[in-house]
Amino acid sequence: MPTALTEELQSMKTVHPTFLIACFVSLIASSVAIHAQEPRPSSKPKQAPKPPAYDDSVPKATLAGVRYGRHERHVLDFWKATSDKPTPLVFVIHGGGWKGGSKERIDRFADTAVLLKAGISVVAINYRLMAHTEGVEPPVKAPLHDAARALQFVRTKAGEWNIDKARIGAAGGSAGACSSLWLLYHDDLADPKSADPVSRESTRLFCVAVKAPQTTLDPQQMKEWTPNSRYGGHAFGKKNFSEFLSGRSEILTWIAEYSPYALVTPGDPPSALFYASAPAIGKIQKDPTHTANFGVKLQERCRELGVNCEVVYPGVEGVMYETPTEYLIDTLKASAEISR
Repeated sequence: MPTALTEELQSMKTVHPTFLIACFVSLIASSVAIHAQEPRPSSKPKQAPKPPAYDDSVPKATLAGVRYGRHERHVLDFWKATSDKPTPLVFVIHGGGWKGGSKERIDRFADTAVLLKAGISVVAINYRLMAHTEGVEPPVKAPLHDAARALQFVRTKAGEWNIDKARIGAAGGSAGACSSLWLLYHDDLADPKSADPVSRESTRLFCVAVKAPQTTLDPQQMKEWTPNSRYGGHAFGKKNFSEFLSGRSEILTWIAEYSPYALVTPGDPPSALFYASAPAIGKIQKDPTHTANFGVKLQERCRELGVNCEVVYPGVEGVMYETPTEYLIDTLKASAEISR
């Protein structure tokens, strides 16, 4: 008779192969499940971000990617108007808080096709953004002085590009509009004695027509005009508006140098400022960064000094121009007719 040990050994002989097969199947199933959870490599290679493109309404530039400086963003595009005489020029500075944006957004600030048809040439520029301002004090000096340099460079091309360097108006939006007003009101940065021909050219403008500009970089004025102001600290390296306001006394010299409101003087050229909503001085604004409060307070200051400054917003009376393009054409072309 078989002993208990013999029976156990016999049982193992019959059960063991089945057990091994079951374990093998289980191992395969587990492996499949694990691999199913792992991310599979994409079958398609990652594509580089598409470069900015102009809107279909914007004609092809006569010259694209023209360099005016050493930085990778020191580039501009030029549209040449057909004319047998030197043409006025609209100089477009894109918006984006000095943090983003590109010259390809030109259609937001000026109608290139309409300007060309009116016999006005156009330039759109890129400039250094806040991410490129390491070592620059204050940071806002980089985009503002880039705009000045680009304008001087364009003037060196006056003969080649058939431009009347005395009739250059600026357009732009938001931070680009603030840059435009800074150029309009700042003393000429030209250095007549410089060995650099670009530096010898003027940085002054004939006029400005811009959308939703910030007209001051003084946090105290911003707070008085619009209680929920929150913009501008980054221009001077401040982390937020609270730090901007509390540290105001330390940067008064910078504010005096870079705030358009502080730079207006009698005899300055005219401007037109366009906003999407009506002002309400001293009240909370839905969009405090682009409020028309900026416009009406600059207008008040300009009137005190005898400087022409038109402010356009919904509901305002006596509007002569609906868009910056209309203003630029009328102002630049009128000066041309007078000069003839």
